[in-house]
Amino acid sequence: MNNDPVFGGSSLCVVGNINRDVKTARIRAGEHLFADGETSVSSIIETIGGGGANSAFTAASLGARVAFLGKVGADGLGERLERTLTQHGISAHLAKDHERPTGTSLALAFDNGHRHFVSCLPSSESLSLADLDLGALTGHRHLLRADVWFAETMLFGGNRTLFETARRSDMTVSLDVNWDPQWGRASAQIIRARKQAVRDVLPFVNLAHGNVRELMEFTDAPDLDTALKALTGWGVESVVVHLGAKGAGYWQQGALTVEPPAPVTSQVNTTGTGDVLSVCMMLLHHRGELAVAERLRRANVLVADFMEGKRAFIPALAGEAFGFKQT
Repeated sequence: MNNDPVFGGSSLCVVGNINRDVKTARIRAGEHLFADGETSVSSIIETIGGGGANSAFTAASLGARVAFLGKVGADGLGERLERTLTQHGISAHLAKDHERPTGTSLALAFDNGHRHFVSCLPSSESLSLADLDLGALTGHRHLLRADVWFAETMLFGGNRTLFETARRSDMTVSLDVNWDPQWGRASAQIIRARKQAVRDVLPFVNLAHGNVRELMEFTDAPDLDTALKALTGWGVESVVVHLGAKGAGYWQQGALTVEPPAPVTSQVNTTGTGDVLSVCMMLLHHRGELAVAERLRRANVLVADFMEGKRAFIPALAGEAFGFKQT
């Protein structure tokens, strides 16, 4: 555990994806990857995956009380994921699907800084409101709806009921506006309908989260300023902006506060940095005595620690993996 006193008393309930991530060390980018052959890497590791699950483990590692709601297959991998949740002090509320297996993502990291995920997430994609134990929300300060695009029954109706329930329980609500796998692939009509489904629930959202590219694409905006104005115009109170090499931003009442990143001497972790930033800002949301700039600075330090491998927020899976015991 990496408990930080500033997060004491925080609590978070997360609804989103949980799956296995198989992560490669950095691979040299190039055309050779599209030809027959083999590429050797220094390591291939198996960890928890899914934006929702990554956020839950980060929050628990910082000392928050955390519940996670999601869906897995009724299989050995699902059991390992549930066991990993409970071993890290997270209250697990997982529906078990006997027809759709637990998901896996292959996370490719390239030496040019780009990433690519190859995913198969059958159980997560079938998540519905009926799969969620809404009683688990009780007693938590904040709800995070992560991986909002993956489950269609939640996208078209379920999220509204979830958010309404949270707000009736006096919870603040976060929505991670991540990249929709349908963008650039589905028809314009389908993409418009999916975007509208999310826009319709924004009046229930206190904090929206996303990087510049995601926020601009979601809002059909030509620049970040236009995107942020659109989000607040549709009902969002504030926006946490992942600015990459420029640090982190917080948009509120028409103004964007930006804090530069903390220095990083070596990069061990290439994925999950946005989840760390967002979780920090969720857990600090109730700390009104801390100025926004101070919250961003604290979050940036933890992001840097995570990138350098000083903070192990995302664990390996419990039990056996690829035929050998995890150590």
